[in-house]
Amino acid sequence: MAADPFRIRDHVASFDDIVGDIRTRSIATRRTVAMEANVAYGREAGETLDIFLPNGADSGMPIHMFIHGGYWRMFSKEDYSCVAETITRAGAVAAIVDYSLMPMARMEVLIGQVLKAKTFLLAHADRFGATPSRFSVSGHSAGAHLATFLFNRSVAPSGVISAFLLGGLYDLAPLQTSFLRDEIALSDEEVRRFTPMRREYDLATRVAIMTGELETYPFKIQANAFRDILSAQGLEVRASHVADGDHMSTVRDLAVVGTPVAAALHAFIANDASEKPR
Repeated sequence: MAADPFRIRDHVASFDDIVGDIRTRSIATRRTVAMEANVAYGREAGETLDIFLPNGADSGMPIHMFIHGGYWRMFSKEDYSCVAETITRAGAVAAIVDYSLMPMARMEVLIGQVLKAKTFLLAHADRFGATPSRFSVSGHSAGAHLATFLFNRSVAPSGVISAFLLGGLYDLAPLQTSFLRDEIALSDEEVRRFTPMRREYDLATRVAIMTGELETYPFKIQANAFRDILSAQGLEVRASHVADGDHMSTVRDLAVVGTPVAAALHAFIANDASEKPR
């Protein structure tokens, strides 16, 4: 029987080691980077985010929101504090966001939460020395899926000037026959309503789509298809591959100085920082 292409553990032999490394790096980040922990963006339990500040923090800085992955049912913002290292080095305020997990909460709740987090950050950017005119977002895997809902055309102008999507999921239908069928049980209605490939996007948002060269085929196929959809809608979109990168090494490398992934995110945010607000 062929291995499930969505069961990452079966395709990344060092899965547990990488997760351990990410968590260790995140502990170090929370000890060394100036931060404000557990800022409430909503009224429900768990609707919190962590803010990390660059060295020499000033006013009018860009603000960048990161959404973690885990197939919507595992991990937390604390696990991915380390991504703030790259964000703050690029001169931006980092907001690492928590959201509820499936199956206890359904997809509609999770999407509503990341939208609440965006609304909060845009409304309170000046509290952290940032400006809402330079708001960008990134996400990995399920986090990239959730990030797409922050720049839908239905709410244009979305306020998102750029989105960096790493190892994302843009078509939910194949997950209904994957190992996730028993873990999160996506309904037909959830697939219909919350598949990014079926939506339209804000033309003002620049998008970068990145996948690891060693990702399993659905991630590559979906990344290419989503790139083509965004391009056809008129968005500025770039797609790239990480040589020798797999689903887990790429997200670890978001926080590792000198890696192509960290360099790409750094340049992406630094470009926003250097541009005049639109």
